[in-house]
Order: sequence, then C-alpha cells, then structure tokens
Amino acid sequence: MSAARDEILGNIRRSLRVNGAEAPRRANVDSRLASAPRGVIPQRGQLDRKGRIDLFKQMASAAFASVAIVQSTGEVPAEAARWLRDNNLPATLRKGADLRLAAMPWQETALEISEGRSEGRDLNAISHAFAGVAESGTLIMTSGPENPSTLNFLPDNHIVVLSAGDLDGDYESAFAGVREKFGKGQMPRTVNMITGPSRSADIAQTMLLGAHGPRKLHIVIVDEG
Repeated sequence: MSAARDEILGNIRRSLRVNGAEAPRRANVDSRLASAPRGVIPQRGQLDRKGRIDLFKQMASAAFASVAIVQSTGEVPAEAARWLRDNNLPATLRKGADLRLAAMPWQETALEISEGRSEGRDLNAISHAFAGVAESGTLIMTSGPENPSTLNFLPDNHIVVLSAGDLDGDYESAFAGVREKFGKGQMPRTVNMITGPSRSADIAQTMLLGAHGPRKLHIVIVDEG
C-alpha cells in the first residue's frame, strides 16, 4: 500500500513539476496551518447562555436523547439513579477516571460504580462531555482514561454530564476549545461527536435504535448559573 501511494504521489508531483520541498509552497502550508480561517458560522446557535441551553435541549430531544437540567454537580448522582430507576435498568454504572465525576457524591445513592474502559459487558455507563454544540444538540467527547471512548459505544445505555459553561453555540467554537486545551496539532486520539442514541434506517428505511452504540442517551446539564 505504501509503495502504491508513493507512486501515485510521485506521479502527481511530476505532473505539477514540483518536488514538495519548494520554500514558497512550504511557507503557504505552514501559514495555512498556523492561521486556519473560520468557516461560515450559523446564526442559529449565537444565543445567550439560557438560549443555548434551550436550543441544545430542543435539538437533542429531537434526536431521541433525553435531557435533564440540575443546578449543581452534587445533584448528578441522584439524577442518574432516578433515570436508571425510571427506565427499569440495573443500578450499575461504569465511568472513567474523570476527576469531576469522581468528586460527585455517588455514595449517597445505591448505585454500584465501577471504573475503567468497558469490555462490552456493561449495561450502563456515565461520561463527562468535553463540550456541547447548541445548534445541533451534539456532545463533543474527547478520548482518554478520564472518559474512555469504549463507554461511548459498548454499553446499551449512556448518561453524559455536560457543564452549561462548556455549551457552545457552534462546532467551530467547540473545536477551538479542543485546540486551546490540548494545543494545536496535539488533538486527543479520538474526538467523538454524539447526537442522540445510536440509530440507523439502512434496512428497509426502518429506524433501529442501538445499531452501532447505546440504545438510550440521557444528558444531564449542570447549570450552576
């Protein structure tokens, strides 16, 4: 594969009469990477804090996710327990090593908490989102031991905590936040964008939930004002 690729790229360079090492071409590439222009920003998400929360909830609900809003991180465990109970699900949760989740009062619930990546045998999981995008109701999830990507896909039911302060109006702002935290050119191994539970209508145009991941997605927005 590598030899074939090198041959194809070599043919392109010969047809353009370049070798890839020309100073002006390299300067143009470096300039583009250093100052990538922002695309067209949709007006829909350009709202105040409350407006972004309302729009996110509307768009996420339209994508078959459920959304709850709590006033503090201390309320998250009780909300997670309530949602599991109301959906007749076992009182178990798997989470990563995220310090924000670790600091929550799980001991005040009857939930059985396990930690680490999923091996595919977990029914329920909880993660903390890096950010949210109001214009589409999308969660931005960055991989790592804090929030393993396996929790996004393997358990049947996924609870995701989102801080209202991390809710952006548009994708461009969310990705600017990823670059700011990790450093441009140092993106996490995986960035997943999740809009609602997994679903597909590939077969006979019949909607099937849980096709490639969780059947249920519950989003808990922490709005501390």
